Amino acid sequence: MSPATTLLPALLGLGTGLALIVAIGAQNAYVLRLGIAARPRLVALVVVICAVSDAVLIAAGVLGVGAIIERAPVVLIIIRIVGSAFLLAYGLMAARRVRRPSSLVPAAIGNTSARSAALTILALTWLNPHVYLDTVILLGSIANQQGQDERWWWAGGAVLGSLLWFGALGFGARLLRPFFARPSSWRILDAVIAVVMLTLGIRLAIGL
Repeated sequence: MSPATTLLPALLGLGTGLALIVAIGAQNAYVLRLGIAARPRLVALVVVICAVSDAVLIAAGVLGVGAIIERAPVVLIIIRIVGSAFLLAYGLMAARRVRRPSSLVPAAIGNTSARSAALTILALTWLNPHVYLDTVILLGSIANQQGQDERWWWAGGAVLGSLLWFGALGFGARLLRPFFARPSSWRILDAVIAVVMLTLGIRLAIGL
């Protein structure tokens, strides 16, 4: 197989993966908030968890797990209920931070433990039914249309897109630190996060 025939599927996978991942969602909102104030090692941990999770889900889609999920809709229903409750709770916490400026001190956010950050991002990733629809079913089905050999190059491109995006989001967020040196800026960010989380939680609850 020539480099040209493998590069094209990889580039197509990269573009498709980015198109889905870049959309504002629970993962992105949390990575952005953490990236602004947290230690680089903590940000790296969260970025790796996001990228590895996407890699596992995309690989599962290529291997045909998406077809199994489509035949067992009860799985997505359970995930939707749990995920909706989690997103609503997280959104309410963000709304509470907006109402209490004393909790918006950047240093306090930077003191988040590795365990807390890891558990939060794992929940935001694996309790979101849209993640399964986007990665396992959608990306997996598109990858399998590329051919027996090309599909893994396509999937590899999508995984690379995930890693590049979360890395840029997490570490690039540090450039915003001067703006977020003021508690009022955190109020704005948490207000946006609250809207995103509550909107996603309500949409999951009503099945959209």
